[in-house]
Amino acid sequence: MTTTDSLSEGDRAPNFTLHTDEAQPWELSDHLDQPVVLLFFPGAFTRVCTTELNTVNNDLGSFEPAHVAGISTDSPAVLSEFRSTQQLEFPLLSDHNADVCADYGAKYDHNFTDMGLDRIAKRSAFVVDQSGTIRHAEILDDAGQQPDFDALKRTVQGLNGS
Repeated sequence: MTTTDSLSEGDRAPNFTLHTDEAQPWELSDHLDQPVVLLFFPGAFTRVCTTELNTVNNDLGSFEPAHVAGISTDSPAVLSEFRSTQQLEFPLLSDHNADVCADYGAKYDHNFTDMGLDRIAKRSAFVVDQSGTIRHAEILDDAGQQPDFDALKRTVQGLNGS
């Protein structure tokens, strides 16, 4: 289920700057005033990704006070339309070249060249604490699976002394 050569709990989270669905820069280190939940997903407007992000959005209060951000290799324009149509209340970040996905071990090793795609994010979830340390890491090889939302919430709540 989880890859072995990827980041895991206790590792330092690689800092990054990506552009949001509103074409604004978003840097991880600027958001470490609270825990950060990073949700890597394969693609906007797909059934499983839509379900995942709506599940988090509909229960966003359970992730407070963490910052939540979704990350895919879709362009900011596609992510903007996706966020708007789904009425998501957290930013979506474009990792168009899949560099951040690769840094986190959340990029498929094989390309989907038969579909004209050379970069796809694995469905993955990370919780980064205020010191920049990964406190929860889950990388799913099966894009049809969902992250363990309860484990994400427990990790965030544990970091806040709840």
